[in-house]
Amino acid sequence: MELITKPLLEGKNIFLTGGSRGIGKAAVLELAKNGANVAFTYVSSESGAKDTEAKIKEINPNAKVFYYKMDVKNSKEVNEVAEKAIADMERIDVVVNNAGILRDGLIYQMTDDQWDEVIQTHLTGTFYVCRAFLEEFIVNKGGKFVNISSICHVGSAGQANYSAAKAGIIGFSKALAKEYGYKNIYCNVIVPGYFKTELTDANASEMIVEQFVRLSMLQREGKPEEFAKAVVFLASGLSDFVNGDVLYVTGGLDTIPPKDSKRKKK
Repeated sequence: MELITKPLLEGKNIFLTGGSRGIGKAAVLELAKNGANVAFTYVSSESGAKDTEAKIKEINPNAKVFYYKMDVKNSKEVNEVAEKAIADMERIDVVVNNAGILRDGLIYQMTDDQWDEVIQTHLTGTFYVCRAFLEEFIVNKGGKFVNISSICHVGSAGQANYSAAKAGIIGFSKALAKEYGYKNIYCNVIVPGYFKTELTDANASEMIVEQFVRLSMLQREGKPEEFAKAVVFLASGLSDFVNGDVLYVTGGLDTIPPKDSKRKKK
């Protein structure tokens, strides 16, 4: 007799920030592949969002799909989009905080704007989004947050702003899990290693990529779909006894190579 199993996320409604490209796009597609309805945001590329929507429909023609233009740094905008997504999808079961940017620079050269923009996008944006959906989860008697940190949370030369934000996401997520776990609300973190995307291609030199590959136990770059499978795990019932935890998806990469940019003397 053939064993018939349901998709892991059948009937689940999932909201993800930053779904128009890179690992966010891969995550949205993998969520849809596993039966989820998805709502996602983009900040600048509407064409990327439309492409994501079209690919979702190819994978899962029955999936409900919504996308919204949203800047996670703007709390008013976040609250409005959260309200709209809840109304469009009728309920939200999982929220994935993936939106991110890079504004690299050595500390003594880093501008206020470079610092503020990265901290506000990654850390403050994660706070705004989680806060906007907390009431929904409380009313629903449960829900799951999946927040994205980085291997750089241990510190990366030339990325003090990014490292601080990604370390902050881990502390914030553990605090949320401790505050609301008793209400069946989960908050877990994924720490990705090096994944080949448009963002990393634009910001990592060939030498840095070679170092990442050499320092990885698997001796290769990660594939975006491999990251996406970790999102599915934390979004699904497979992780129902995992809360306030950090999942490393790094291929065994546990050292950050120094930036290869020229350092100017002060």
